[in-house]
Amino acid sequence: MSTPIHSPADRAADSALRIGYLLSRYPAVSHTFFLKEVLGVRDRGLVVETASINPPDRRIEDLPKVEAREAETTFYVKAGGKLSLVCKLLAIVVQHPAVALRGLRAAFQLGGWDLKGRAFALFYLAEALLVGRWLRRNSLEHLHVHFGGPVATVGMLTAAAWQIPWSVTLHGPDEFFDQDAFYLRQKIESAAFVICISDFCRSQVLRVSPATTDSRLEVVRLGVDCTTLQPRQRTSIPASTSISANGVRIVCTGRMVAAKGHRILLEAVAAMVAAGAELSLVLIGDGPERPSLEAQCRQQGIASYVRFLGAMAHQPTLAEVAQADIFVLASFAEGLPVALMEAMALGVPCVSTTIAAIPELILDGQNGLLAPPANPYALRIALERLASDPDLRHRLGLAARATVEEQYNLSRNLDQLANTWRRRLA
Repeated sequence: MSTPIHSPADRAADSALRIGYLLSRYPAVSHTFFLKEVLGVRDRGLVVETASINPPDRRIEDLPKVEAREAETTFYVKAGGKLSLVCKLLAIVVQHPAVALRGLRAAFQLGGWDLKGRAFALFYLAEALLVGRWLRRNSLEHLHVHFGGPVATVGMLTAAAWQIPWSVTLHGPDEFFDQDAFYLRQKIESAAFVICISDFCRSQVLRVSPATTDSRLEVVRLGVDCTTLQPRQRTSIPASTSISANGVRIVCTGRMVAAKGHRILLEAVAAMVAAGAELSLVLIGDGPERPSLEAQCRQQGIASYVRFLGAMAHQPTLAEVAQADIFVLASFAEGLPVALMEAMALGVPCVSTTIAAIPELILDGQNGLLAPPANPYALRIALERLASDPDLRHRLGLAARATVEEQYNLSRNLDQLANTWRRRLA
């Protein structure tokens, strides 16, 4: 990744830009874009320190070197044991009583008269007090949070208690489904500005908080590293009228939860197999739905066609996707899936659903195929269309790669993000 050249004025401004990133879990296999964003913004001359509510999702010794280095310098909010945390909180209350009072006032306003909600708000406040102390000790004058869930609640309470400006990058979809439970309107209105990863995301912010002005909204799309994600050579061969002549390899990545639509995908694949298709389906990921999905494969007679690889590190996952003939994501709820961007950058033709911001990424029939969500028949038709037409796969794969290079290129989008920080904070 090339580092943009900044003018002396830019570098002088950057020296004042000290940003604290608060993340729910860092590093994490499922959120590699956190790592790329943090490293990329630093490469562009800004100071970014990281804090994480939860520890890494793997042991330190199991992390790649770059992630291990990040873990060593990240502040883990709940580290140190209960007694240590209680002592730290008591010290904050004694040394900064006004901070504690402002935090309590903000937490009680969130919890309202609901005892459970108030209890959760107090837990979040405890974390917020620790985050604020970390910000102050590291001379970080702005707090930024990714996602609008509990981690953003901690961020909002940190800002209220310590009187530190904060901002949030919203992804969706969870916080948009239950805006009251996530205090989404309060977060949008208390943030100095809001970064949206898509136009759809921006529309939902305006739906929740109609009074929010354009001056407080930024659309900065996620991206993938097009220099490291290179398509394999694919040979264009004449289209066949028989699906079984192709023996296509279909790959899907994602946590095995209901929202990812794996059940619909298996129904579509079962119908294709029943029609005589020669195919294999590779599922990468793990989660609570896996046992029932494995049972569904046995019940529908497709167990020999489907491989469950479980959760995998990022690079092995990309290696599997690169060998796919088709990448599929049958989700019911998404933000803007990085997994789709990565597959498209690898030149793999994709099939996904017409939800959220996915139609901003995939234009049906131009650089991929789309099907209505929760519709196994429509999904089957889209998969069969690609499976039976190698030339279509080749053409859509090339167009997919071009789309990502032009609009979802990580280097270019990180330039935009760094410029956003300079404009907003300098």
